[in-house]
Amino acid sequence: MGRDSGREIFCHKTWKSYQMSRTRKYNPDTFAIMDRYFIAVEACVKAKLLKNVTAYCAATGIEKNHFYIQRKDRTRGYFEVGWVTPLIRDCGISASWILTGVGTMFD
Repeated sequence: MGRDSGREIFCHKTWKSYQMSRTRKYNPDTFAIMDRYFIAVEACVKAKLLKNVTAYCAATGIEKNHFYIQRKDRTRGYFEVGWVTPLIRDCGISASWILTGVGTMFD
């Protein structure tokens, strides 16, 4: 990366990735949704609704490294609510459960 007056110059893609990986202040509801999301992914893998996490990430366009980093450190800024959509649409995860924790995991 180049330097200009002591400041790093980032290309757009690098800068976006840098910004999104920063620690992010999520509210408690978002942390709860994230927790249920990762529980649901593991349940879908165990139930053979998903082949594995790598295949799931590739099929849904989720950057695999972002998935693993976010799973390990929930304060990272990679998680998007759109990550839950394929589980609801394709695996039968209850939207109500994943968003509120009410009801059963599977519809």
